[in-house]
Amino acid sequence: MSYQNILTQTNNGITVITINRPNKLNALNKATIKELSVAFNEVNADKNTKVVVLTGSGEKAFVAGADISEFANFSEEKGGKLAAKGQRILFDYIENLSKPVIAAVNGFALGGGLELAMACHIRIASDNAKMGLPEVSLGVIPGYGGTQRLPQLVGKGRAMEMIMTAGMIDANTAKDYGLVNYVVALGELMPLAEKLAGKMMRNSPVAIGKAIKAVNAGFHIDKDGYAMEIKQFGKCFATADFKEGTTAFLGKRPAQFPGE
Repeated sequence: MSYQNILTQTNNGITVITINRPNKLNALNKATIKELSVAFNEVNADKNTKVVVLTGSGEKAFVAGADISEFANFSEEKGGKLAAKGQRILFDYIENLSKPVIAAVNGFALGGGLELAMACHIRIASDNAKMGLPEVSLGVIPGYGGTQRLPQLVGKGRAMEMIMTAGMIDANTAKDYGLVNYVVALGELMPLAEKLAGKMMRNSPVAIGKAIKAVNAGFHIDKDGYAMEIKQFGKCFATADFKEGTTAFLGKRPAQFPGE
């Protein structure tokens, strides 16, 4: 597919998806959400992609928020449908993707931008990054999972403060909170993402997918995380990756996982 608002590039098992609206600080609009949805569907089906890195173009913003002009005049019904569709086709889809997704936060990650980063499995940030959920300053609340994922990551008290003050935190505070794993200089951000991806790609992609499913289950009230872990653990024994991993370990050689 030809994209207008994003760029994609795959090298050595890593697909980098870049939100490319620098004149709008990479703000999310409906078209961009749709393109991201299509791109993530494509990488999910792409056998050459083992890890996805999501970032923003330029040096100022990952995603500076949503395009407010698109929903400023929405009714209650339209607002609900907007959130439901966005969560279904993109934010929840990323969270449940069987391939690791790393958010490389290269500047402002506000509103829908922070929600997008939080949907990813791991977040790293450049030292110029600023993060926040400013929605209540507009008379609305986060609608793409922000009220749920932020407390999971930083705790209820800190999440309540960030949401209710509509304030921003810097990258080092985000690291202290557990919102991001690493903070590095801007020029070191993508090399770090590639380094982390490289470490992941040495392991079983099938096992990683099952681990993602098990971890996510523990954060859903309608699922039993322990039961999901047991189920996915058992399923591993029927995979070619398990046979290869154990055979390689016993044979004292590096594993060459077939991804099956």
